[in-house]
Amino acid sequence: MAGYKETPRQKMIGMMYLVLTALLALNVSVEILNAFMVVNDSMETTNKTFSTKTSDYYTRFESAFTKDPVKVGPYWEKAKAARKLSDEMKDYLTTVKFEAIAASEAIPMDSAKVRPLYLMKSRDKYNETTKYFIGKPEDGSSGKAKEMHDKIAKFKVDLLNLVDPAERANIKIGLDLEGPFYNSSRQKLNWQMYNFYHTILAANVTILNKLVNEVQNAELDVITHLKSKIGEADFKIDKVGATVVPKSQYVFQGENYEAEVFVTAMDSKQSFTANIGGMRTSVDGVIKVSLPASSPGPKIVTGTVNVKKPDGTIEAAPVKFEYIVAPPSLSVSATQMNVFYIGVDNPVSISAGGVSPDQINATISNGTIARSGNAWVVRPTTRGKATVSVNAKLGDRMKSMGAVEYRVKDVPDPVAYIANSNGGVVNRDNLLAAGGIIPRMPADFEFNLNFIITSFKFSGISKGDVVDIPGNGNTLTNPMREFIKGVRRGQKVFFEDIYAKGPDGKNRKLNSIVLTIQ
Repeated sequence: MAGYKETPRQKMIGMMYLVLTALLALNVSVEILNAFMVVNDSMETTNKTFSTKTSDYYTRFESAFTKDPVKVGPYWEKAKAARKLSDEMKDYLTTVKFEAIAASEAIPMDSAKVRPLYLMKSRDKYNETTKYFIGKPEDGSSGKAKEMHDKIAKFKVDLLNLVDPAERANIKIGLDLEGPFYNSSRQKLNWQMYNFYHTILAANVTILNKLVNEVQNAELDVITHLKSKIGEADFKIDKVGATVVPKSQYVFQGENYEAEVFVTAMDSKQSFTANIGGMRTSVDGVIKVSLPASSPGPKIVTGTVNVKKPDGTIEAAPVKFEYIVAPPSLSVSATQMNVFYIGVDNPVSISAGGVSPDQINATISNGTIARSGNAWVVRPTTRGKATVSVNAKLGDRMKSMGAVEYRVKDVPDPVAYIANSNGGVVNRDNLLAAGGIIPRMPADFEFNLNFIITSFKFSGISKGDVVDIPGNGNTLTNPMREFIKGVRRGQKVFFEDIYAKGPDGKNRKLNSIVLTIQ
């Protein structure tokens, strides 16, 4: 590769290096290659899982934008820019990987995209990949690695530009390009020479997949920061308004309509007065409205909320809302959520205006429904729909009060945690103290269900070898603890193939946990 004339001493050193490389290849090449393939497979799996997790995060971010586009809009636009930068960088690194495979294997790009690492004949060779990545000058200044270095540097700058300058120090972009990097002789190297000079194809593929992982990490750090900024510094009051929250928009004849009117964008130091539906009051925060429902039909209520501005003037915010007074009718509502779940007791409240609870009879089209004190319990059996039909005994006859349809779903999978984490950096002592994997139901799931971990697989890398340790139940075994004690800072351990049994008796496969030891 060199463009200069070598001295006899340099030729002798080069020959000795080739002989040493050959001896090493005879003794440990199989083990090294196997280790690279195992690590690369794990890295590709982690990248797919990470991509799914990031997509879910964008979905939640977009949902917040849909609910409040004015407030969330600026952060959502930056999040979309971060996704675009990340996607472009990942696509570029993936293309580089396939180009390196194509060059080393002497095959077309289409074939390189589908050829697994274990079938690559040149996976233990470095001649072609070194030419591709380093170029002619032996300093990495003209090859693909230099181009990669520059693109990654620009990616980091562009990604950080999405964050306020005063807060950039809190963002962990990673993708270290500065080092310092040293070879085995403690000679300082640049990034491209450290990673890609005389590096075999198997290592190149693994390194590029690692770079994709670091790009994903950087992207997630930025969008997590952007989402955390929503609502952190809300705008000062420049307008006032009012929000009406009725206990019900339907009122039985003979009862009162009840609602609360909340003043929005209000200075907590200010008091205000209100005139709503003829009711005048001076309050600190909440106006309670109670209007008679003497006759059926639609009702319209108007009024104002008056706030004193800093200059002493009064600003009046108009209030207008409607409600309907209706005759008694059926009311069926799930007390915990708008769906029924299979395998659990779903509490349901059933009432009909003017009818005593003991005169009500309910049936369901899917599963069973039974009384439980003053409420009812539904246990559906199959996914899909369930219709609750209600009849009431009026004198000596039964009258149909109507029916309500609900969706029926399986209970969602719990999320596996250990040391209060489902992935990321963890303190070694905290991990050992935790002792086992704990399944937690999603935060937005209202039922308190107990899942039991039945088995899992613990793995990590020790001296270049992948160590797999099976586990029954949720507890760390002694071999696992000893392995964790011997892991160096910055190394990763994996909890995979985690299975848990729920109230329905079915075994479910939960999320994998990837932890970096701190």
